[in-house]
Amino acid sequence: MQQSQMPFTVEKTESFYEKLGDWIGDVFYDLLPESGFDIRDEQIYMAFQLENAMKDRKVVFAEAGVGTGKTIVYLLYALCYARYRHQPAIIACADETLIEQLVKPEGDIAKLEKALNLNIDVRLAKSREQYLCLNKLDKQLASIDSDDIFMEVHESLPSFVEESVSMKKFTPYGDRKSYPELTDEQWEQVGWDSLQDCFTCEKRHRCGQTLHRDHYRQSTDIIICSHDFYMEHIWTKESRKREGQLPLLPEASSVVFDEGHLLEYAAQKALTYRLTEQILESLLTRLMANDVREKTLHTIEDTIYQSEMFFRQLSQTTEKIAGSEKQMIKREKALMDEAKKLFALISQLEEELVFESEMYVINEYELKVVEEYLEQISYSLSLFIKDQSGIAWFEEEKEERTLIIMPRLVEEIMREEVFSQDIPFIFSSATLSEEQSFNYMAKSLGVDDFLSFTVDSPFDYENNMTALAPFFKPGDHRQKMDYMIAQLNKVQGGSLLLFSKKEELALFKDYAEGKLTYPIYFEGEAEISTLVSKFQNEEQSILASVHLWEGLDIPGASLENVFIFSLPFPPNDPVFQSKREQTSHAFEEVDMPYMLLRMRQGIGRLIRTNDDHGNVHILFDENHSEEVKEKVLNILPVMVNNG
Repeated sequence: MQQSQMPFTVEKTESFYEKLGDWIGDVFYDLLPESGFDIRDEQIYMAFQLENAMKDRKVVFAEAGVGTGKTIVYLLYALCYARYRHQPAIIACADETLIEQLVKPEGDIAKLEKALNLNIDVRLAKSREQYLCLNKLDKQLASIDSDDIFMEVHESLPSFVEESVSMKKFTPYGDRKSYPELTDEQWEQVGWDSLQDCFTCEKRHRCGQTLHRDHYRQSTDIIICSHDFYMEHIWTKESRKREGQLPLLPEASSVVFDEGHLLEYAAQKALTYRLTEQILESLLTRLMANDVREKTLHTIEDTIYQSEMFFRQLSQTTEKIAGSEKQMIKREKALMDEAKKLFALISQLEEELVFESEMYVINEYELKVVEEYLEQISYSLSLFIKDQSGIAWFEEEKEERTLIIMPRLVEEIMREEVFSQDIPFIFSSATLSEEQSFNYMAKSLGVDDFLSFTVDSPFDYENNMTALAPFFKPGDHRQKMDYMIAQLNKVQGGSLLLFSKKEELALFKDYAEGKLTYPIYFEGEAEISTLVSKFQNEEQSILASVHLWEGLDIPGASLENVFIFSLPFPPNDPVFQSKREQTSHAFEEVDMPYMLLRMRQGIGRLIRTNDDHGNVHILFDENHSEEVKEKVLNILPVMVNNG
């Protein structure tokens, strides 16, 4: 892209950064106010702080309170810097449910395009789980009890997918958002999952996921993805290059981590090793179809059998945890003995495959896939057996049993693989510091040199927000739900309901049926951005969610009430248990900060503009300690009014 395509002119003898600063000043002092934008001093301060980070290619922690307009600020800098460097900027949002928020018709990008007469090339890079799997769809269609809705999905596919016609131009399809009528449960039956071997799929080059990946890589301005997807890109970049594939994302001019306080969790998640019984059995069974030596064949059979023994023992020595899919593993001797046997057999099989490769009896590409997977399994099992600096847990869903191992600390890897890049990194969130210091976050992510600043929210909470904190008997969900239903009918919709666990949401969904006067949309009933759009455009509707504590930006009458069903403490799963074990004051240093951070984010969904007003309802249990009650009430920007 040429410099003439900048929103301002830069002559060869002029400094890009000086011209950028002048233009930013014009934008905030003249152009945006003329277009009806409500410009704040805090927003202007943030804008000129980001200029330093861009110029010096630094990491900057931009802690900006609700309503400072931070999204517009980082979008302007990301866009201009992308055009200056001729490389797209990457904006990584907290999760997949939020990446659509930036590109919705009423979102900040559309507003900037209209106000500044810009044409921004912005494309979404979604994770594999967000795409239709053609093989799974075919399987559903072949089933005798197939749902008619899957035939509707099939009939909506572009003609080139099933017919022998050439694709004249890119036609996007297969995105989860394209099928809003599917429930999450229906989507799981046709969406991509980890059991799909995309590398050898004969439909790969007609697959919506593959085609869209080629599409977003060509963006000249901005690529939007989730934290998880960005970290997956980082961890798989070198292995994909070795396999002759392009990295998931192109080289970036800058990276913005929206809700950047959550990046550490995404980094840990991306580094996890997954040992799935069904994948191992499938790969090894396919290997047996080749003309391998008898010794290798016996080793494969023994490995499949031992894998079954290991996972059987694993499922018998785990403990389910309320509110979490992660099951705690009891490291009993019988389990560890089975793990050691499986490790030994996989090591033996790896040696056997070296001989097979020299005989050229196995497809070279298929052999490479198996060898790399066995290498990963071998390493992950060694970590599990030695219990070295890893967090392990078990997941079981339908017929799929998986052992997951996650590293405790990601500091060194992040330092080397992410922040060694000579580009600007912007962390944007209302909650980045710990007692006015950014050192805790910087250290946990391996950031040695950074800039930072904090700007408070400009909103008049005293006059625009009312906080209510009713108390209920511990475990008396019915009393809580009766309260919510009465209040929802009283305020005539316009409400966001936030739940800490899926079980809570499901309980309320069953209980509220037929009791509410206004339409209510539950997360999981359809694709999430579709539900958000309905909620925003129907002022007297209700939205119930587990994941929208962060990032949801709906100003006006559509969202005038926020109900928090329970305090969002972290689950007692292995990840948080590991964090607790590393401190002598677990509740104060792990549970309480996590809960308060989520509370601040959830409360922040209510007031999004100077004209917004409404109520926050925090439903307390009576047995919460005085310390907990005090801490929660202290983060509220207003006094509690229960009169």
